[in-house]
Amino acid sequence: MYEIGEALIGDGPELAHIDLIIGDKEGPVGTAFATNMASMSVGHTPLLAVIRPNLTAKPATLIIPKVTVQNLDDASKIFGPAQTAVGRAVADAVEEEIIPNDIVEDIVIMVNVFIDPSAKDYRKIYQYNYGATKLAIKRAFDKYPSVDKVLAEKDRGTHPIMGFKAMKLWNPPYLQVALDLDNEDKMRSIIRDLPKRERILIEAGTPLVKKFGVEIISKIREERPGAFIIADLKTLDVGRVEVKMAADQTADAVAISGLGTNESIEKAIHECSKQGIYSILDMMNVQDIPEKLEQLNLKPNIVLLHRNIDSETMRDNDNEQASEWGNIKEIKSKLGKRGLVAVAGGVTPEKVNKALSNGADIIIAGRYIIGSSDVRRAADDFLRYMPQDSDTMRVALDEDEEI
Repeated sequence: MYEIGEALIGDGPELAHIDLIIGDKEGPVGTAFATNMASMSVGHTPLLAVIRPNLTAKPATLIIPKVTVQNLDDASKIFGPAQTAVGRAVADAVEEEIIPNDIVEDIVIMVNVFIDPSAKDYRKIYQYNYGATKLAIKRAFDKYPSVDKVLAEKDRGTHPIMGFKAMKLWNPPYLQVALDLDNEDKMRSIIRDLPKRERILIEAGTPLVKKFGVEIISKIREERPGAFIIADLKTLDVGRVEVKMAADQTADAVAISGLGTNESIEKAIHECSKQGIYSILDMMNVQDIPEKLEQLNLKPNIVLLHRNIDSETMRDNDNEQASEWGNIKEIKSKLGKRGLVAVAGGVTPEKVNKALSNGADIIIAGRYIIGSSDVRRAADDFLRYMPQDSDTMRVALDEDEEI
């Protein structure tokens, strides 16, 4: 047997984060258990979990401090409330038959315990570590979470210690506000007036980037720390360098020109993937968009379609599936199930429903919003056609765990 469990419970400096491994004494976990007991290291001395002095928990449980114990005050938190909490949680897990009684003598548990040096409240340290340990044991035996759970949560989860949410485009539609400006003060004013909605994406427009450089992305981040920020670089060449520059400034996505060579486009897409950000392929003035996508071995995360009244493929199209921005559904079919399509050019609030019904995932608006005397109202004109933010009414609990 070899099971892994994890749990985080509590708030403030006393919060508890438990990682644990449960396995057979005669297996790799048993070997690791014995090795850790015999391998002392300064500040991370392992200790057995006890119910009280002279009474160890069963199954035998080893506690390994995650944070370096630097003084006696730190040690007292581990050798006091945390040690007792883990020991009693293990014992209660046996009593409640979370751990089957018939294997108690055959297995061992290794528990990594996090104690913030600034924690003061021993009662909270005990309570949180008790709850987290027992929950982690239950999760280990339940094999929680499932793969489906992980895939469902990976783009929407938030870690409390990070202090911000790394936004992913997991549930379209979205409104992308294009800041096609050359004035930093005006940019900041617009961002401050925009509604604080997860459905709003902020684009550092090409004029902003050309005038102020990619450093303007960090200025946008100052105003809206949790925003999804797109750098509209319209990269044609040396895409890997430009993508890295934008990523270093915390851009979440970079726009690449579809007019570049296939090799240049693929290098830029590869660099986006390497940096962990979205690649956007801007198809402005590309004559045959489906064919261009067919030629690429690496597909972008997002294809951007511009309405262009001079382009025959965007006008008087006999294909009933085509919109004024092109055949969105055909393009999405070439991107795979996670590919997104953004539309820009001539998108007014009255056209939002039409664009969405044709398959658009991202609506890009520029002048209508940034040129308005009431930026919030102008943005709301688009947002009223979109659903409420996905997690507004959701309590981030693991409500799918069995009782």
